[in-house]
Amino acid sequence: MKGAALTRPEALRTERPAHQKSRHGKSPKPVIKEPSALYLTEVLSELKQEAGLLDKLTLEEVQAVRSQAVTVSLVAGEPVFLQGAPHKGIFLIERGRVRTYYASPSGKEVTLAYWTAGHFVGGPEVFGGVHIWSATAVEPTHLSFLPGAVIRRLVQTIPSFAICLIEALAAKGKCYSALAQMLGTRSIVERIAQLLLILAEMDSRPGEGGLIIDREITQEQIAAIVGSTRQWVTAAFRRFQKRNIISVERNTIIIHSLSDLACSASSR
Repeated sequence: MKGAALTRPEALRTERPAHQKSRHGKSPKPVIKEPSALYLTEVLSELKQEAGLLDKLTLEEVQAVRSQAVTVSLVAGEPVFLQGAPHKGIFLIERGRVRTYYASPSGKEVTLAYWTAGHFVGGPEVFGGVHIWSATAVEPTHLSFLPGAVIRRLVQTIPSFAICLIEALAAKGKCYSALAQMLGTRSIVERIAQLLLILAEMDSRPGEGGLIIDREITQEQIAAIVGSTRQWVTAAFRRFQKRNIISVERNTIIIHSLSDLACSASSR
């Protein structure tokens, strides 16, 4: 398999087991791990890159940007913007998750990515135009909306903001290029195996018998990410379970063998 070697996330290596007491005799509070951004890629290191569009700005620059933003709050399932609608600016995710997706003329949807706090949605246009895909809130989500005219003014007056915006657009371009490459060069079963590897790397914890996927994700959602149908996902899962690569218990995915899963993701 191409890309970074699969290892257990750093956070998992350093967390104290939930049952273990601290030296003061009290059980520590459980660590709540926020879901990471998620999209189909061969290079897992790209998923781990810092997401914050404003992270490299000074406090004064951040305040200048935020003073021009409009706060938007959405409930789960509410659209951020729709494919084909006029593009009026970008949305910086402050809290929550946003799914971006493309809908074909027949109505079939392909999930492009799930984005989390720090990422923005609304590209590749940033000054105006027409949205070429849709975005919707996955859960209660708070965003900061920056209109196109404001972005143009910020780019002209704050060079570091312009650089951050260019870097963020480049990262998203790589994301969608990776998706196109995976859809065009790997079989459905290989794409499903690769997505399970990504989930193991980004959103898992050690458990009895293997790595437990901590992210709530349905087979329909997996199908939309890998560009297939739920029936294909079900068939692939049965194949993996028969080989004892994974098991599914009460809608929870447990990965027993990363090495076998990696072979399934790169078989030719």
